[in-house]
Amino acid sequence: MSELTKEITFKEIGEALRPVFDPEIHMSIVDLGLIYGAEIRKGETPMVKVYMSLTSPACPYGPMLLSSAHSSLAKIIGMEEVDIDLVFDPPWDPKTMASEEAKEQLGLF
Repeated sequence: MSELTKEITFKEIGEALRPVFDPEIHMSIVDLGLIYGAEIRKGETPMVKVYMSLTSPACPYGPMLLSSAHSSLAKIIGMEEVDIDLVFDPPWDPKTMASEEAKEQLGLF
């Protein structure tokens, strides 16, 4: 299978988003638990739809984070279409959604 026709995986989506950091908290949006899920549409026009939240609905860096996430996903070889759906239900809660490493860095136990 060539690079251009390979199937995109959820692992690739996570790896593409891991370098996107919240500038206030200085942690990856993946580790913070801001990625709620993803859908991959395969076929003639490969597409990914990511469900993402912010640390708060009033986050001043929201547009920048959405743009960075979109750009990171668009770089996946074979990806033709990217859609980011901003959601706030359920509200982000680092105590239950962040990775163990992020909780430790945030001082949550």
